[in-house]
Amino acid sequence: MQETALKILKSGHNVFLTGSAGTGKTHILNEFIIYLKSRKILPTIVAPTGIAASHLNGQTIHSFFSLGIRDTIDEAFISNLLDKKYLQTRFKKLKILIIDEISMVSPNVFSAIDQILRAFKQSDEPFAGIQVVLSGDFFQLPPISKNADGKRFAWQSPSWKELDLQTCYLEKKFRQDDNQLIFVLDEIRSGTVSQRSHDILNSRYQKDLDIDFTPTKLYTHNMDVDRINNDELINLNTQSRTFKYTSQGAKTNIEKLFKSALVQEELTLKKDAVVMFIKNNPEKYYINGTTGVVIDFSKDEMKLPIVKLSSGHIIKVEFEDWSVENDKGKVQAKISQIPLKLAWAITIHKSQGMTLDAAQIDLSKTFEVGQGYVALSRIKSIEGLKLMGFNDTALSVDPLILSIDSRIKQASQKASDKILAYEENQLGAIHLSYIQRLGGLIDEKEINKEKVLLAAEPKIEEKMANHIKTKNLIEESSTLVILAKNAGFSVSTIMNHLILIKKDEVDFDISKYMPNLTTINLVNSAIEEIKENKNEEDFSEDGNIRLKPIFTKLDGKISYDDIKMTLIKV
Repeated sequence: MQETALKILKSGHNVFLTGSAGTGKTHILNEFIIYLKSRKILPTIVAPTGIAASHLNGQTIHSFFSLGIRDTIDEAFISNLLDKKYLQTRFKKLKILIIDEISMVSPNVFSAIDQILRAFKQSDEPFAGIQVVLSGDFFQLPPISKNADGKRFAWQSPSWKELDLQTCYLEKKFRQDDNQLIFVLDEIRSGTVSQRSHDILNSRYQKDLDIDFTPTKLYTHNMDVDRINNDELINLNTQSRTFKYTSQGAKTNIEKLFKSALVQEELTLKKDAVVMFIKNNPEKYYINGTTGVVIDFSKDEMKLPIVKLSSGHIIKVEFEDWSVENDKGKVQAKISQIPLKLAWAITIHKSQGMTLDAAQIDLSKTFEVGQGYVALSRIKSIEGLKLMGFNDTALSVDPLILSIDSRIKQASQKASDKILAYEENQLGAIHLSYIQRLGGLIDEKEINKEKVLLAAEPKIEEKMANHIKTKNLIEESSTLVILAKNAGFSVSTIMNHLILIKKDEVDFDISKYMPNLTTINLVNSAIEEIKENKNEEDFSEDGNIRLKPIFTKLDGKISYDDIKMTLIKV
Protein backbone atom coordinates (compact mmCIF):
# COMPACT_ATOMS: atom_id res chain seq x y z
CA MET A 1 0.00 0.00 0.00
CA GLN A 2 1.11 3.58 -0.58
CA GLU A 3 1.25 4.46 3.13
CA THR A 4 3.56 1.46 3.77
CA ALA A 5 5.92 2.57 1.00
CA LEU A 6 6.00 6.08 2.48
CA LYS A 7 6.97 4.69 5.89
CA ILE A 8 9.91 2.86 4.30
CA LEU A 9 11.01 5.97 2.37
CA LYS A 10 10.91 8.12 5.53
CA SER A 11 13.16 5.59 7.30
CA GLY A 12 16.11 6.49 5.07
CA HIS A 13 16.37 3.15 3.26
CA ASN A 14 17.45 2.89 -0.35
CA VAL A 15 14.19 2.06 -2.13
CA PHE A 16 13.05 0.55 -5.42
CA LEU A 17 9.48 1.85 -5.88
CA THR A 18 7.60 -0.09 -8.55
CA GLY A 19 4.15 -1.30 -9.59
CA SER A 20 1.96 -1.38 -12.66
CA ALA A 21 0.87 1.77 -14.49
CA GLY A 22 -1.57 3.91 -12.51
CA THR A 23 -0.64 2.64 -9.04
CA GLY A 24 0.55 6.08 -7.93
CA LYS A 25 4.36 5.90 -8.00
CA THR A 26 4.64 9.60 -8.89
CA HIS A 27 2.06 10.47 -6.21
CA ILE A 28 4.10 8.70 -3.52
CA LEU A 29 7.30 10.42 -4.66
CA ASN A 30 5.55 13.80 -4.50
CA GLU A 31 4.35 13.01 -0.95
CA PHE A 32 7.92 12.10 0.05
CA ILE A 33 9.33 15.23 -1.61
CA ILE A 34 6.85 17.48 0.25
CA TYR A 35 7.71 15.66 3.51
CA LEU A 36 11.41 16.40 2.94
CA LYS A 37 11.00 20.00 1.76
CA SER A 38 8.82 20.89 4.74
CA ARG A 39 11.81 19.85 6.87
CA LYS A 40 14.21 22.00 4.79
CA ILE A 41 15.75 19.00 3.02
CA LEU A 42 15.96 19.36 -0.77
CA PRO A 43 16.11 16.04 -2.63
CA THR A 44 17.72 15.84 -6.07
CA ILE A 45 15.31 14.54 -8.71
CA VAL A 46 16.45 13.21 -12.07
CA ALA A 47 15.02 11.10 -14.90
CA PRO A 48 16.28 9.79 -18.26
CA THR A 49 14.10 12.08 -20.41
CA GLY A 50 12.92 15.68 -20.17
CA ILE A 51 9.22 14.80 -20.05
CA ALA A 52 9.76 12.16 -17.36
CA ALA A 53 11.86 14.58 -15.30
CA SER A 54 9.23 17.30 -15.57
CA HIS A 55 6.61 15.20 -13.75
CA LEU A 56 8.54 15.77 -10.53
CA ASN A 57 10.03 19.12 -11.56
CA GLY A 58 13.45 17.49 -11.91
CA GLN A 59 16.33 17.42 -14.41
CA THR A 60 17.60 14.90 -16.91
CA ILE A 61 20.28 12.51 -15.69
CA HIS A 62 22.70 13.48 -18.45
CA SER A 63 22.33 17.18 -17.62
CA PHE A 64 22.67 16.91 -13.83
CA PHE A 65 25.65 14.54 -13.95
CA SER A 66 27.28 16.37 -16.90
CA LEU A 67 27.35 13.20 -19.00
CA GLY A 68 26.66 15.01 -22.27
CA ILE A 69 25.75 12.30 -24.77
CA ARG A 70 27.87 9.63 -23.05
CA ASP A 71 26.56 6.32 -21.75
CA THR A 72 29.92 5.18 -20.39
CA ILE A 73 32.71 7.04 -18.56
CA ASP A 74 36.31 6.43 -17.53
CA GLU A 75 38.74 7.77 -14.91
CA ALA A 76 39.96 10.53 -17.23
CA PHE A 77 36.42 11.82 -17.68
CA ILE A 78 35.76 11.76 -13.92
CA SER A 79 39.06 13.58 -13.32
CA ASN A 80 37.93 16.29 -15.73
CA LEU A 81 34.60 16.61 -13.88
CA LEU A 82 36.36 16.94 -10.52
CA ASP A 83 38.06 20.11 -11.74
CA LYS A 84 34.73 21.88 -12.17
CA LYS A 85 33.93 23.96 -9.09
CA TYR A 86 30.22 24.28 -9.85
CA LEU A 87 29.94 20.48 -9.84
CA GLN A 88 31.81 20.33 -6.54
CA THR A 89 29.17 22.67 -5.09
CA ARG A 90 26.31 20.74 -6.70
CA PHE A 91 27.32 17.32 -5.38
CA LYS A 92 28.30 18.61 -1.94
CA LYS A 93 24.65 19.64 -1.41
CA LEU A 94 23.26 16.32 -2.65
CA LYS A 95 21.77 14.30 0.22
CA ILE A 96 18.94 12.28 -1.35
CA LEU A 97 18.78 11.16 -5.00
CA ILE A 98 15.48 10.24 -6.66
CA ILE A 99 15.69 8.63 -10.11
CA ASP A 100 12.30 8.36 -11.86
CA GLU A 101 11.44 6.11 -14.85
CA ILE A 102 14.33 3.82 -13.91
CA SER A 103 13.27 1.28 -16.57
CA MET A 104 14.65 3.68 -19.22
CA VAL A 105 18.08 3.98 -17.56
CA SER A 106 20.79 1.75 -19.00
CA PRO A 107 23.14 -0.24 -16.71
CA ASN A 108 26.10 1.82 -18.00
CA VAL A 109 24.46 5.14 -17.07
CA PHE A 110 23.41 3.73 -13.69
CA SER A 111 27.01 2.66 -12.97
CA ALA A 112 28.29 6.06 -14.18
CA ILE A 113 26.11 7.88 -11.61
CA ASP A 114 27.53 5.65 -8.88
CA GLN A 115 31.13 6.31 -9.97
CA ILE A 116 30.64 10.09 -10.18
CA LEU A 117 29.07 10.33 -6.72
CA ARG A 118 31.81 8.19 -5.10
CA ALA A 119 34.48 10.38 -6.70
CA PHE A 120 32.97 13.73 -5.68
CA LYS A 121 32.06 12.65 -2.16
CA GLN A 122 35.31 10.66 -1.70
CA SER A 123 33.45 7.58 -0.52
CA ASP A 124 33.70 3.85 -1.23
CA GLU A 125 30.04 3.28 -0.35
CA PRO A 126 27.48 2.65 -3.11
CA PHE A 127 26.32 6.05 -4.41
CA ALA A 128 28.57 7.61 -1.75
CA GLY A 129 26.20 6.52 1.03
CA ILE A 130 23.33 8.89 0.21
CA GLN A 131 19.73 7.67 0.19
CA VAL A 132 18.79 6.53 -3.32
CA VAL A 133 15.16 6.15 -4.43
CA LEU A 134 14.55 4.42 -7.76
CA SER A 135 11.06 4.56 -9.24
CA GLY A 136 9.68 2.85 -12.32
CA ASP A 137 8.15 -0.22 -13.87
CA PHE A 138 10.36 -2.58 -15.90
CA PHE A 139 7.32 -3.74 -17.87
CA GLN A 140 7.40 -0.32 -19.53
CA LEU A 141 9.85 0.89 -22.17
CA PRO A 142 13.48 -0.19 -21.74
CA PRO A 143 16.50 1.97 -22.67
CA ILE A 144 17.03 2.42 -26.40
CA SER A 145 20.69 1.37 -26.24
CA LYS A 146 22.10 -1.96 -25.10
CA ASN A 147 25.43 -2.81 -23.48
CA ALA A 148 27.97 -4.70 -25.55
CA ASP A 149 27.16 -7.76 -23.42
CA GLY A 150 23.44 -7.48 -24.23
CA LYS A 151 22.44 -6.17 -20.80
CA ARG A 152 19.95 -3.31 -20.99
CA PHE A 153 18.33 -2.78 -17.55
CA ALA A 154 19.65 -0.77 -14.60
CA TRP A 155 19.15 -3.74 -12.27
CA GLN A 156 21.81 -5.61 -14.29
CA SER A 157 24.44 -3.10 -13.14
CA PRO A 158 26.65 -4.27 -10.20
CA SER A 159 25.81 -0.95 -8.51
CA TRP A 160 22.14 -2.00 -8.19
CA LYS A 161 22.88 -5.00 -5.97
CA GLU A 162 25.30 -2.99 -3.81
CA LEU A 163 22.53 -0.52 -2.88
CA ASP A 164 20.69 -3.17 -0.81
CA LEU A 165 17.34 -1.76 -1.92
CA GLN A 166 14.06 -2.17 -0.06
CA THR A 167 11.44 -3.03 -2.70
CA CYS A 168 7.99 -1.41 -2.62
CA TYR A 169 5.67 -3.01 -5.20
CA LEU A 170 2.49 -0.87 -5.27
CA GLU A 171 -0.64 -2.84 -6.12
CA LYS A 172 -3.75 -0.63 -5.88
CA LYS A 173 -4.53 1.15 -9.18
CA PHE A 174 -5.65 4.78 -9.19
CA ARG A 175 -5.38 5.84 -12.84
CA GLN A 176 -7.65 3.34 -14.58
CA ASP A 177 -11.40 3.72 -14.03
CA ASP A 178 -12.75 0.41 -15.35
CA ASN A 179 -12.13 -3.28 -14.78
CA GLN A 180 -11.88 -4.12 -18.50
CA LEU A 181 -8.76 -2.04 -19.04
CA ILE A 182 -7.21 -3.28 -15.79
CA PHE A 183 -7.90 -6.87 -16.93
CA VAL A 184 -6.12 -6.33 -20.27
CA LEU A 185 -3.11 -4.60 -18.67
CA ASP A 186 -2.77 -7.29 -16.00
CA GLU A 187 -2.85 -10.02 -18.66
CA ILE A 188 -0.15 -8.28 -20.69
CA ARG A 189 1.97 -8.15 -17.50
CA SER A 190 1.37 -11.85 -16.89
CA GLY A 191 2.64 -12.77 -20.36
CA THR A 192 -0.55 -14.71 -21.17
CA VAL A 193 -3.05 -12.62 -23.15
CA SER A 194 -6.36 -14.50 -23.41
CA GLN A 195 -9.10 -14.29 -26.04
CA ARG A 196 -11.09 -12.08 -23.66
CA SER A 197 -8.38 -9.40 -23.81
CA HIS A 198 -8.31 -9.66 -27.59
CA ASP A 199 -12.10 -9.28 -27.66
CA ILE A 200 -11.96 -6.19 -25.44
CA LEU A 201 -9.33 -4.57 -27.68
CA ASN A 202 -11.13 -5.59 -30.88
CA SER A 203 -14.30 -3.92 -29.54
CA ARG A 204 -12.36 -0.63 -29.57
CA TYR A 205 -11.05 -1.03 -33.13
CA GLN A 206 -11.82 2.14 -35.12
CA LYS A 207 -14.37 2.99 -32.41
CA ASP A 208 -15.59 6.59 -32.45
CA LEU A 209 -15.04 8.27 -29.10
CA ASP A 210 -17.87 10.03 -27.27
CA ILE A 211 -15.80 13.08 -26.35
CA ASP A 212 -15.93 16.80 -27.08
CA PHE A 213 -12.17 17.32 -27.54
CA THR A 214 -9.46 16.09 -29.92
CA PRO A 215 -7.92 12.85 -28.62
CA THR A 216 -4.14 12.50 -28.49
CA LYS A 217 -2.83 10.16 -31.20
CA LEU A 218 -0.07 7.78 -30.12
CA TYR A 219 2.20 6.15 -32.70
CA THR A 220 5.31 4.01 -32.51
CA HIS A 221 7.37 5.92 -35.11
CA ASN A 222 8.44 9.58 -35.37
CA MET A 223 7.81 9.50 -39.12
CA ASP A 224 4.08 8.86 -38.62
CA VAL A 225 3.86 11.51 -35.88
CA ASP A 226 5.47 14.20 -38.05
CA ARG A 227 3.28 13.34 -41.04
CA ILE A 228 0.04 13.50 -39.05
CA ASN A 229 0.97 16.76 -37.33
CA ASN A 230 1.90 18.44 -40.62
CA ASP A 231 -1.27 17.19 -42.36
CA GLU A 232 -3.49 18.40 -39.51
CA LEU A 233 -1.87 21.84 -39.57
CA ILE A 234 -2.35 22.16 -43.35
CA ASN A 235 -6.03 21.19 -42.99
CA LEU A 236 -6.75 24.13 -40.67
CA ASN A 237 -8.36 27.00 -42.59
CA THR A 238 -6.87 29.64 -40.33
CA GLN A 239 -3.96 32.05 -40.79
CA SER A 240 -0.54 30.68 -39.93
CA ARG A 241 2.13 32.36 -37.80
CA THR A 242 5.77 31.27 -37.97
CA PHE A 243 8.16 31.82 -35.07
CA LYS A 244 11.90 31.70 -35.75
CA TYR A 245 14.56 31.08 -33.12
CA THR A 246 17.22 33.58 -32.11
CA SER A 247 20.58 32.54 -30.72
CA GLN A 248 23.81 33.67 -29.12
CA GLY A 249 27.10 31.78 -29.05
CA ALA A 250 29.27 29.52 -31.20
CA LYS A 251 27.64 27.55 -34.03
CA THR A 252 28.81 24.16 -32.67
CA ASN A 253 27.19 24.86 -29.30
CA ILE A 254 23.96 25.98 -30.98
CA GLU A 255 23.89 22.69 -32.91
CA LYS A 256 24.34 20.77 -29.64
CA LEU A 257 21.30 22.52 -28.18
CA PHE A 258 19.10 21.63 -31.14
CA LYS A 259 20.20 17.99 -30.90
CA SER A 260 19.55 17.72 -27.17
CA ALA A 261 16.18 19.52 -26.99
CA LEU A 262 12.86 19.31 -28.85
CA VAL A 263 13.08 23.00 -29.74
CA GLN A 264 12.53 23.81 -33.44
CA GLU A 265 14.32 26.31 -35.66
CA GLU A 266 10.99 27.35 -37.17
CA LEU A 267 7.64 26.74 -35.53
CA THR A 268 4.48 27.28 -37.58
CA LEU A 269 1.18 27.52 -35.70
CA LYS A 270 -2.43 28.26 -36.52
CA LYS A 271 -5.54 28.93 -34.46
CA ASP A 272 -7.03 25.54 -33.35
CA ALA A 273 -3.64 23.79 -33.55
CA VAL A 274 -3.11 21.12 -30.88
CA VAL A 275 0.22 21.72 -29.14
CA MET A 276 2.51 20.38 -26.43
CA PHE A 277 4.88 22.36 -24.22
CA ILE A 278 8.56 21.39 -24.31
CA LYS A 279 9.73 23.44 -21.32
CA ASN A 280 8.94 23.69 -17.59
CA ASN A 281 7.24 26.82 -16.25
CA PRO A 282 5.04 25.86 -13.25
CA GLU A 283 4.26 29.53 -12.53
CA LYS A 284 2.41 29.63 -15.85
CA TYR A 285 0.77 26.22 -15.24
CA TYR A 286 2.69 24.22 -17.82
CA ILE A 287 5.49 21.69 -17.77
CA ASN A 288 7.30 19.63 -20.38
CA GLY A 289 4.50 17.47 -21.82
CA THR A 290 1.48 19.68 -20.98
CA THR A 291 -0.97 19.80 -23.92
CA GLY A 292 -3.35 22.52 -25.11
CA VAL A 293 -4.96 24.23 -28.12
CA VAL A 294 -4.00 27.53 -29.76
CA ILE A 295 -7.15 29.67 -29.44
CA ASP A 296 -5.74 32.96 -30.75
CA PHE A 297 -2.66 35.17 -31.12
CA SER A 298 -1.91 38.25 -29.05
CA LYS A 299 -2.91 41.62 -30.51
CA ASP A 300 0.50 43.20 -29.91
CA GLU A 301 3.39 43.32 -32.35
CA MET A 302 4.76 39.92 -31.28
CA LYS A 303 1.51 38.08 -32.18
CA LEU A 304 2.34 35.42 -29.55
CA PRO A 305 0.22 32.26 -29.36
CA ILE A 306 -2.56 32.17 -26.75
CA VAL A 307 -3.09 28.59 -25.60
CA LYS A 308 -5.90 26.99 -23.64
CA LEU A 309 -4.38 24.20 -21.55
CA SER A 310 -6.08 20.86 -20.95
CA SER A 311 -6.43 22.06 -17.32
CA GLY A 312 -8.57 24.98 -18.55
CA HIS A 313 -6.00 27.72 -17.95
CA ILE A 314 -5.52 30.25 -20.78
CA ILE A 315 -2.02 31.71 -21.17
CA LYS A 316 0.00 33.81 -23.59
CA VAL A 317 3.05 31.75 -24.50
CA GLU A 318 6.25 33.75 -24.57
CA PHE A 319 9.75 32.92 -25.78
CA GLU A 320 11.83 30.66 -23.50
CA ASP A 321 15.60 30.11 -23.40
CA TRP A 322 17.65 26.93 -23.79
CA SER A 323 21.32 27.25 -22.90
CA VAL A 324 24.58 25.32 -22.64
CA GLU A 325 27.17 26.03 -19.95
CA ASN A 326 30.94 25.72 -19.90
CA ASP A 327 33.05 24.00 -17.23
CA LYS A 328 32.62 26.98 -14.89
CA GLY A 329 28.85 27.03 -15.23
CA LYS A 330 28.80 30.11 -17.47
CA VAL A 331 26.44 30.24 -20.45
CA GLN A 332 28.31 29.54 -23.68
CA ALA A 333 25.34 29.50 -26.06
CA LYS A 334 21.63 30.24 -25.90
CA ILE A 335 18.56 29.65 -28.07
CA SER A 336 15.27 31.55 -27.66
CA GLN A 337 12.08 30.10 -29.15
CA ILE A 338 8.40 29.50 -28.40
CA PRO A 339 8.33 26.37 -26.15
CA LEU A 340 5.73 24.48 -28.20
CA LYS A 341 5.51 21.68 -30.74
CA LEU A 342 2.53 20.31 -32.67
CA ALA A 343 0.85 17.51 -30.75
CA TRP A 344 -2.09 16.01 -32.58
CA ALA A 345 0.19 12.99 -32.50
CA ILE A 346 3.12 11.99 -30.27
CA THR A 347 5.30 8.91 -30.03
CA ILE A 348 4.56 6.28 -27.40
CA HIS A 349 8.10 6.80 -26.11
CA LYS A 350 7.32 10.48 -25.39
CA SER A 351 4.00 9.55 -23.74
CA GLN A 352 5.54 7.46 -20.93
CA GLY A 353 4.39 8.91 -17.62
CA MET A 354 1.44 10.83 -19.10
CA THR A 355 -2.23 10.36 -18.17
CA LEU A 356 -4.76 10.81 -20.99
CA ASP A 357 -8.55 11.09 -20.89
CA ALA A 358 -8.73 9.60 -24.38
CA ALA A 359 -6.32 8.48 -27.09
CA GLN A 360 -6.24 7.18 -30.64
CA ILE A 361 -3.52 4.51 -30.63
CA ASP A 362 -1.86 2.73 -33.56
CA LEU A 363 0.12 -0.33 -32.49
CA SER A 364 0.28 -1.93 -35.95
CA LYS A 365 4.01 -1.11 -36.32
CA THR A 366 5.06 -1.99 -32.76
CA PHE A 367 8.74 -2.97 -32.77
CA GLU A 368 9.66 -2.98 -29.08
CA VAL A 369 8.34 -5.05 -26.18
CA GLY A 370 6.44 -2.88 -23.70
CA GLN A 371 5.26 -0.31 -26.27
CA GLY A 372 1.68 -1.62 -26.28
CA TYR A 373 1.58 -1.78 -22.49
CA VAL A 374 2.84 1.80 -22.14
CA ALA A 375 0.37 3.13 -24.74
CA LEU A 376 -2.70 1.36 -23.33
CA SER A 377 -1.83 2.30 -19.75
CA ARG A 378 -1.83 6.03 -20.62
CA ILE A 379 -5.65 6.07 -20.73
CA LYS A 380 -7.97 5.92 -17.72
CA SER A 381 -10.80 3.90 -19.25
CA ILE A 382 -11.33 1.51 -22.16
CA GLU A 383 -14.06 3.95 -23.28
CA GLY A 384 -11.29 6.44 -23.98
CA LEU A 385 -9.55 4.16 -26.50
CA LYS A 386 -9.82 4.25 -30.28
CA LEU A 387 -7.52 1.46 -31.47
CA MET A 388 -6.25 1.85 -35.02
CA GLY A 389 -4.50 -1.52 -35.13
CA PHE A 390 -2.02 -3.75 -33.31
CA ASN A 391 0.38 -6.60 -34.02
CA ASP A 392 1.60 -9.55 -31.92
CA THR A 393 4.54 -7.56 -30.50
CA ALA A 394 2.13 -4.93 -29.13
CA LEU A 395 0.89 -7.25 -26.39
CA SER A 396 4.28 -8.70 -25.45
CA VAL A 397 6.62 -7.85 -22.59
CA ASP A 398 10.25 -8.72 -22.01
CA PRO A 399 10.51 -12.42 -20.96
CA LEU A 400 13.41 -11.54 -18.66
CA ILE A 401 11.16 -9.12 -16.74
CA LEU A 402 8.42 -11.76 -16.57
CA SER A 403 10.90 -14.17 -14.99
CA ILE A 404 11.94 -11.79 -12.19
CA ASP A 405 8.53 -10.22 -11.43
CA SER A 406 7.61 -12.81 -8.79
CA ARG A 407 10.96 -12.25 -7.02
CA ILE A 408 10.34 -8.50 -6.97
CA LYS A 409 6.93 -9.09 -5.37
CA GLN A 410 8.47 -11.42 -2.76
CA ALA A 411 11.08 -8.79 -1.89
CA SER A 412 8.28 -6.23 -1.53
CA GLN A 413 6.34 -8.46 0.86
CA LYS A 414 9.48 -8.95 2.94
CA ALA A 415 10.07 -5.17 3.14
CA SER A 416 6.42 -4.57 4.05
CA ASP A 417 6.45 -7.19 6.84
CA LYS A 418 9.66 -5.71 8.23
CA ILE A 419 8.44 -2.11 8.44
CA LEU A 420 4.97 -3.03 9.74
CA ALA A 421 6.53 -5.05 12.58
CA TYR A 422 7.57 -1.77 14.24
CA GLU A 423 5.34 -0.05 16.78
CA GLU A 424 4.20 3.43 15.69
CA ASN A 425 6.36 5.15 18.34
CA GLN A 426 9.42 3.12 17.25
CA LEU A 427 8.84 4.05 13.63
CA GLY A 428 8.36 7.70 14.53
CA ALA A 429 11.71 7.67 16.34
CA ILE A 430 13.43 6.14 13.29
CA HIS A 431 11.92 8.80 11.00
CA LEU A 432 12.94 11.59 13.36
CA SER A 433 16.49 10.23 13.72
CA TYR A 434 16.93 10.17 9.93
CA ILE A 435 15.80 13.80 9.56
CA GLN A 436 18.24 14.81 12.31
CA ARG A 437 21.12 13.03 10.52
CA LEU A 438 20.29 15.01 7.37
CA GLY A 439 20.26 18.29 9.32
CA GLY A 440 16.54 18.90 8.70
CA LEU A 441 13.90 20.66 10.81
CA ILE A 442 12.37 18.71 13.67
CA ASP A 443 10.36 21.45 15.38
CA GLU A 444 6.68 20.93 14.45
CA LYS A 445 5.88 24.66 14.42
CA GLU A 446 8.70 25.36 11.97
CA ILE A 447 7.66 22.36 9.85
CA ASN A 448 4.07 23.65 9.69
CA LYS A 449 5.33 27.09 8.59
CA GLU A 450 7.26 25.43 5.75
CA LYS A 451 4.16 23.44 4.75
CA VAL A 452 2.17 26.67 4.42
CA LEU A 453 4.89 28.17 2.20
CA LEU A 454 5.02 25.03 0.06
CA ALA A 455 1.25 25.01 -0.34
CA ALA A 456 1.40 28.56 -1.69
CA GLU A 457 3.86 27.64 -4.47
CA PRO A 458 2.45 27.39 -8.03
CA LYS A 459 1.61 23.80 -8.90
CA ILE A 460 0.52 21.94 -11.99
CA GLU A 461 -2.96 20.54 -11.38
CA GLU A 462 -2.91 16.84 -10.59
CA LYS A 463 -4.51 14.64 -13.23
CA MET A 464 -7.96 13.44 -12.16
CA ALA A 465 -10.59 11.58 -14.17
CA ASN A 466 -13.08 14.15 -15.53
CA HIS A 467 -16.09 12.28 -14.16
CA ILE A 468 -14.52 12.39 -10.67
CA LYS A 469 -14.15 16.17 -11.01
CA THR A 470 -17.85 16.29 -11.95
CA LYS A 471 -18.74 14.07 -8.99
CA ASN A 472 -17.00 16.48 -6.60
CA LEU A 473 -19.18 19.35 -7.88
CA ILE A 474 -22.56 17.59 -7.61
CA GLU A 475 -23.33 18.63 -4.04
CA GLU A 476 -23.04 22.36 -4.87
CA SER A 477 -24.80 22.17 -8.28
CA SER A 478 -28.61 22.14 -8.15
CA THR A 479 -29.32 21.46 -11.85
CA LEU A 480 -27.61 19.71 -14.76
CA VAL A 481 -27.09 23.04 -16.51
CA ILE A 482 -25.39 24.53 -13.44
CA LEU A 483 -23.32 21.35 -12.97
CA ALA A 484 -22.19 21.54 -16.61
CA LYS A 485 -21.24 25.21 -16.19
CA ASN A 486 -19.34 24.57 -12.94
CA ALA A 487 -17.47 21.60 -14.43
CA GLY A 488 -16.77 23.31 -17.76
CA PHE A 489 -18.38 20.63 -19.93
CA SER A 490 -21.49 20.30 -22.10
CA VAL A 491 -24.66 18.83 -20.57
CA SER A 492 -24.24 15.79 -22.84
CA THR A 493 -20.72 15.16 -21.51
CA ILE A 494 -21.94 15.59 -17.93
CA MET A 495 -24.53 12.87 -18.53
CA ASN A 496 -21.77 10.54 -19.71
CA HIS A 497 -19.91 11.39 -16.49
CA LEU A 498 -23.01 10.49 -14.45
CA ILE A 499 -23.14 7.10 -16.18
CA LEU A 500 -19.53 6.44 -15.13
CA ILE A 501 -20.23 7.67 -11.59
CA LYS A 502 -23.17 5.26 -11.26
CA LYS A 503 -21.02 2.41 -12.59
CA ASP A 504 -18.40 3.13 -9.93
CA GLU A 505 -20.96 3.68 -7.15
CA VAL A 506 -24.42 2.25 -7.83
CA ASP A 507 -26.01 3.90 -4.78
CA PHE A 508 -24.65 7.39 -5.51
CA ASP A 509 -27.57 9.86 -5.36
CA ILE A 510 -28.26 11.82 -8.57
CA SER A 511 -32.01 12.04 -8.01
CA LYS A 512 -32.06 15.87 -8.12
CA TYR A 513 -31.12 15.73 -11.79
CA MET A 514 -33.84 13.20 -12.71
CA PRO A 515 -36.97 14.19 -14.71
CA ASN A 516 -40.36 14.09 -12.95
CA LEU A 517 -42.03 10.77 -12.15
CA THR A 518 -44.55 11.03 -15.00
CA THR A 519 -41.72 11.42 -17.54
CA ILE A 520 -39.78 8.52 -16.03
CA ASN A 521 -42.85 6.26 -16.21
CA LEU A 522 -43.51 7.17 -19.86
CA VAL A 523 -39.89 6.46 -20.83
CA ASN A 524 -39.91 3.15 -18.95
CA SER A 525 -43.13 2.09 -20.70
CA ALA A 526 -41.60 2.91 -24.10
CA ILE A 527 -38.48 0.88 -23.17
CA GLU A 528 -40.61 -2.16 -22.26
CA GLU A 529 -42.50 -1.99 -25.58
CA ILE A 530 -39.26 -1.77 -27.56
CA LYS A 531 -37.84 -4.76 -25.67
CA GLU A 532 -40.96 -6.79 -26.44
CA ASN A 533 -40.87 -5.93 -30.18
CA LYS A 534 -37.24 -7.10 -30.42
CA ASN A 535 -36.50 -5.03 -33.52
CA GLU A 536 -32.74 -5.37 -34.13
CA GLU A 537 -32.46 -1.83 -35.50
CA ASP A 538 -33.59 -0.48 -32.12
CA PHE A 539 -30.55 -1.92 -30.36
CA SER A 540 -26.83 -1.09 -30.57
CA GLU A 541 -24.12 -3.74 -31.03
CA ASP A 542 -23.63 -4.05 -27.26
CA GLY A 543 -27.34 -4.82 -26.72
CA ASN A 544 -28.39 -1.42 -25.33
CA ILE A 545 -31.51 0.33 -26.60
CA ARG A 546 -30.78 3.28 -28.87
CA LEU A 547 -32.13 6.71 -27.90
CA LYS A 548 -33.89 7.44 -31.20
CA PRO A 549 -36.47 4.57 -31.02
CA ILE A 550 -37.47 5.74 -27.51
CA PHE A 551 -37.75 9.36 -28.72
CA THR A 552 -39.90 8.24 -31.71
CA LYS A 553 -42.09 5.97 -29.58
CA LEU A 554 -42.87 8.97 -27.38
CA ASP A 555 -43.71 11.13 -30.45
CA GLY A 556 -40.84 13.46 -29.66
CA LYS A 557 -42.66 14.85 -26.61
CA ILE A 558 -39.85 13.96 -24.22
CA SER A 559 -36.34 15.35 -24.79
CA TYR A 560 -33.29 13.23 -25.45
CA ASP A 561 -31.74 14.57 -22.23
CA ASP A 562 -34.67 13.34 -20.11
CA ILE A 563 -34.55 9.96 -21.86
CA LYS A 564 -30.82 9.67 -21.24
CA MET A 565 -31.20 10.58 -17.56
CA THR A 566 -33.93 7.95 -17.13
CA LEU A 567 -31.71 5.33 -18.74
CA ILE A 568 -28.97 6.08 -16.18
CA LYS A 569 -31.30 4.94 -13.40
CA VAL A 570 -32.80 1.97 -15.30
